[in-house]
Amino acid sequence: MESREISQAVIRRLPRYYRYLGELLESGVERISSNDLSKRMKVTASQIRQDLNNFGGFGQQGYGYNVKYLYTEIGKILGLENDHNFIIIGAGNLGQALANYGSFEKRSFVLKGIFDVNPTLKGMTIRGVPVRMMDELKDYIRENDIEIAVLTIPKGVAVDVARELVEAGIQAIWNFAHVDLNVPDHVIVESVHLSESLMRLSYNINRYHEEHGLKG
Repeated sequence: MESREISQAVIRRLPRYYRYLGELLESGVERISSNDLSKRMKVTASQIRQDLNNFGGFGQQGYGYNVKYLYTEIGKILGLENDHNFIIIGAGNLGQALANYGSFEKRSFVLKGIFDVNPTLKGMTIRGVPVRMMDELKDYIRENDIEIAVLTIPKGVAVDVARELVEAGIQAIWNFAHVDLNVPDHVIVESVHLSESLMRLSYNINRYHEEHGLKG
């Protein structure tokens, strides 16, 4: 397939396709049309076809999509056929909640380590993974083929920790710290700002109230 630039909007929809197709597989559905898939996803059938045509199409006119084949191919596009080792920096409430989320392994993300600065947490295990101290971080990354680091730490220390991670060879950072990270171009950062998500929700609530005359 010829390499082409794929828009971020398409990339954001790919995990949704993967999730819905997985649910269809579990329900025993063998094939589905773009029209039926659009009803489930609330994305137009035309948009689905355009999105998938970026990667070769996968459908047959009059037949639709083979669910298992499309699920497998999107998994490959998302890089899920290979395991991705990751660590969590910050063993507080959010870090522990993420460590306890068992579905990561189902998606080929393997939690290998958890790190914190609090000595009282040293040796505590979460789903069998021990909490280590930060002075072990760089050696651990280099010795255990760690690709991804998850930051669940205060923003005041996140920038310095991100610098350490880059120096140790981390390829990607999933950033829950409420701060933008300035890292080299070869390091991928996906930032999750929970408060921004809530503000978008607030905006949509206000908009709904205004449209339906529910706001005095």
